[in-house]
Amino acid sequence: MLAQYLVEQRTTVRGVAKRFGVSKSTVHKDLSERLERIQPQLYAQVRQILDRNKEERHIRGGMATREKHLREHQPPSD
Repeated sequence: MLAQYLVEQRTTVRGVAKRFGVSKSTVHKDLSERLERIQPQLYAQVRQILDRNKEERHIRGGMATREKHLREHQPPSD
C-alpha cells in the first residue's frame, strides 16, 4: 500500500509516512529494501521517484528556508 500510494501520488517518504501514520524510517526501509524482494517491478517505479526526490531535496529545502526568512522579516501588519 505504501509503494502504491507513493507511485500514484508522486509524493515523498515524509508524505507517505504522514498519510499512513508510520515513521519515515519505516517507510524508507519498506520501500528501499523490502519491496525489492517482494515486487521488483513496483520497486523499480518507487526507486525512480525516490531518486528524483533525492535530487530535488536541496531545492525544496532552499525554498522552505526562503519562505521562512520572508515570513520572519515581514513588516508588522496593523
